[in-house]
Amino acid sequence: MASRQVHLVRHGEVYNPDHVLYGRLPEFHLSQLGRRMAQAAADELTSRERPVAALIASPLIRAQESAAPHAALFKLDLRTDPRIIEPSNHFEGKVMAKAVKNPVNWPWLINPARPSWGEPYRSIVARVTAAMTDAFALPRLTEDEPGDVIMVSHQLPIWVTHLSLSGERLMHDPRQRRCDLSSITTFEQNAAGVIHEVGYSDPAAALLPGAIDVGAV
Repeated sequence: MASRQVHLVRHGEVYNPDHVLYGRLPEFHLSQLGRRMAQAAADELTSRERPVAALIASPLIRAQESAAPHAALFKLDLRTDPRIIEPSNHFEGKVMAKAVKNPVNWPWLINPARPSWGEPYRSIVARVTAAMTDAFALPRLTEDEPGDVIMVSHQLPIWVTHLSLSGERLMHDPRQRRCDLSSITTFEQNAAGVIHEVGYSDPAAALLPGAIDVGAV
């Protein structure tokens, strides 16, 4: 009997000419390059020739737009799950390179282990893993084929979930995250209900050199 896989897909490049930390701010759409990245991720999952039972995305517009090529290729309706949204962040709307130099903001940077500037890492992990657990429990396509679930989310939720499920510490350097734009991190669940990572791919790698906004914050 086939095993269901859950694919956490990061959104494509965002149009962000002012280089602000957009976080949960509305109306940050994909750039034209970001749309090509999203298509690359959808093409990659299609090439695996695995049936897909459901498509779920964060409510933010960049995730919804990144899910659109998957919806078209797999002929699926898009569901929205707020549990896989970007974390809240005190610095939303600010340019980080400038904000960190302002003493007014320093108290928000005092505890990178939590982190002090936004939603605690453990809270992010809890809601994302709960959403994944529900995804693994979705109705099967057939008795012999459960069908995979695609979940379009954001870099930090995907990365800290990876760290947690790998038994690694959650505090990290954002510049060292292995979670590129439109990357795919794949998970399975064993008979005991334990979720474990089984793969990572970077279908938009050839497009990354042209990206202006990589979104690592």
